[in-house]
Amino acid sequence: MVLAITIGVLTAGGVYLMMQRSMVRGVFGLTLISHAANFILLSAGVGAWRVEPLSNRGDQSLAADPLPQAFVLTAIVITLAVTIFMLALAVLGHDDDQKRAPETGEARES
Repeated sequence: MVLAITIGVLTAGGVYLMMQRSMVRGVFGLTLISHAANFILLSAGVGAWRVEPLSNRGDQSLAADPLPQAFVLTAIVITLAVTIFMLALAVLGHDDDQKRAPETGEARES
């Protein structure tokens, strides 16, 4: 139950941050959503607490499936790389529409 609430809070926070106009907040929102997806993958792979998947200890039918854990580790590395790339893009494109309103060429009526 706690894991489901954590996934919901991370997803809600990520969607809220992605709805903002700032690029950095959008990057952090995408990072939160990816963490929620990692928790979903991890919770789908582990139905109950199981023993370590070692060949000489325990029964093989009770061993945990290592594939979801490998998927989560791969997703963490990819998320880190994408986050760094998007933050670099946010730094390079710092003069977005957050600083000032764009010039339209129309004269203001006073």
